[in-house]
Amino acid sequence: MSSAAENEAQTGRGQPGGAPATTTSVSPARSPYPSSAEAKHKREFLISVLESSATKRDAKAYLQTFGGSVAAGAAGPKKPPTSPVLHDGIRAVADMPLFVQGLAKENLKEADETPHVAIVKMRDPQAWGDDHLDGVAKTLTQLRDLGMLSVIVLECGAEESRAPWQGSVAAEQSNRIIQAIGRYGSPSAEIVDSSIWKMLDPPSQGAVPISSSTVFVGFDRALTTPLKHGHILVVPPRAYSDRDLGFTTANSSEVVFALTAFFSGLPIGGRPSQSGDQVNEEGRPVCRASVDRIIVIDPLGGIPGRHGHGAQVFINLEQEFDDVRNALASRTSAGIPDEKSGGEKHLENLELVKATLAILRPNASAVITSPAEAANLKEPQPGAHGADVEQFAGEVKTRRWQNPLIHNLLTNRPIYSSSLPIGRIKPNATDTEVRMPRMPTTTLATKGMPVTIFPDPRTTRWQPPQPGGPRLRLTDTCIDLPRLIHLINDSFSRKLDVEHYLCRVENSLAGIIIAGEYEGGAILTWERPVGMDEETAYRSGRLVPYLDKFAVLKKSQGAGGVADTVFNAMVRDCFPDGVCWRSRKDNPVNKWYFERSCGDQKLPDSNWTMFWTSPDASLHERLIQDYEDVCRNVVPSWADTKQAAD
Repeated sequence: MSSAAENEAQTGRGQPGGAPATTTSVSPARSPYPSSAEAKHKREFLISVLESSATKRDAKAYLQTFGGSVAAGAAGPKKPPTSPVLHDGIRAVADMPLFVQGLAKENLKEADETPHVAIVKMRDPQAWGDDHLDGVAKTLTQLRDLGMLSVIVLECGAEESRAPWQGSVAAEQSNRIIQAIGRYGSPSAEIVDSSIWKMLDPPSQGAVPISSSTVFVGFDRALTTPLKHGHILVVPPRAYSDRDLGFTTANSSEVVFALTAFFSGLPIGGRPSQSGDQVNEEGRPVCRASVDRIIVIDPLGGIPGRHGHGAQVFINLEQEFDDVRNALASRTSAGIPDEKSGGEKHLENLELVKATLAILRPNASAVITSPAEAANLKEPQPGAHGADVEQFAGEVKTRRWQNPLIHNLLTNRPIYSSSLPIGRIKPNATDTEVRMPRMPTTTLATKGMPVTIFPDPRTTRWQPPQPGGPRLRLTDTCIDLPRLIHLINDSFSRKLDVEHYLCRVENSLAGIIIAGEYEGGAILTWERPVGMDEETAYRSGRLVPYLDKFAVLKKSQGAGGVADTVFNAMVRDCFPDGVCWRSRKDNPVNKWYFERSCGDQKLPDSNWTMFWTSPDASLHERLIQDYEDVCRNVVPSWADTKQAAD
């Protein structure tokens, strides 16, 4: 902390009512900058994490966002920020070309000078064991070493308001947290209890949305100054009130939202902060910090899954928020006898990430996890040896167990794909030992993208159309055909023979799925075995649901969960009873298909591999024969003869 900031903290200068501006450091005598040994250790840690946890594409994207912060932090204040060369010749952001367009364009100089922040809500830390708290502290310092500082907000329950601050649970846990963080190197952690203020005239009664909070940041330098020096901050759940000339308990979710809005440059609350609302040359709010992640560490873990299999791995809020909220509300109102369900707390966490992500950049995300997951602790569960493989979760195939917060920082994705069936999520195993099963307890939520499905399965179930009856056409006005064609051409790296394709699917189209602004999509058809007329196929139930095209724009491949979103919509909403498709045997995407299908078969005397999601298809010989007949005989509609790239 600078001397000027210390003077302000001691005198409360510039604050109405003389609110005490206090920041408490765990080790004030220690230099806030890393020593050469610490810098070397952080550099080695960064390289090892990138090599073990991130693909080359992930590493490049991570360095474009956080590389400058990591380089500056490793170098210390006496050295100019450099661009460290990592594995595979990847350099940090300063030496890498950037591609920005549309709404994502921003002032790059401003972005370079802005610290990257995760706002972390910790619920009931007083109930965490020392090993959990120590592990979480280690993870947060690792996030700091990777370029993202944490601003921690505590939620200690109703008891925190029953005692003066110095004797409260929140004060005790705040000190406990900064002591734990202090054991993992410098810069130190600080308690900041002077920045949050409460509006003079709050709404009269009733619950108000988090975004309508009466809590706001009234003294910003208490936050911005220590962040500039690389400190992790702990913000207790209390706010200064001019009316009472003292502090009162504040709702932790409202504090998280107030901090998110403040760092993003959005004015909320009764009046501007100490330094006023700042705008850049273009008249847009100046971000005091880039809030890249919202993290909720809750003993309940992530949002419960739909079928009781741990937590939901991924939530596309744009598409799924209402359904997830209604499911949680129904569980709560029904009084389901599950002490761990915590429906009201799950709802609060869901609404918090929805409100905060709504005011952040599209690439921001939220992680809801448990203390054990955040600490990367593997807690054994008795009687687990030899459990059914479908109960295992947390590791895909032979992947090593990874910390969900660090993995998410590097990739902005969950540890394993949300479209992966639970039966394909398996533990590591040795020849004589099977690891204990562990259901997923972490949920990644993003602002996401809308998913449009024609016809809408919520109103009309997808089923074979009657011969001669009305049906969807790709030329209908609800479909943007030029954008759809561009999506297919870009994804497959070849041109579609549009006239031939429209003619082929004119009477067989089942429906179409569109993710976002034609960033991804699927075209599905009803196909019939060769030689069978439409009437016979319909009457005998032999029409085969077929995935004709599955496409993702190249710029969206491997990021944003576009492919998962489209695939999930297909198997959950459109064809829950199963669908089949084919792929060339040498298609690099086949590994992705293998993991998500219920079965596959290489078709002899052809270059095709057939996949299906029908759970019991292999038990029905005629169904498999129909699938094979369709996959062998669908006529391609390409304007050239070269093999597709994917």
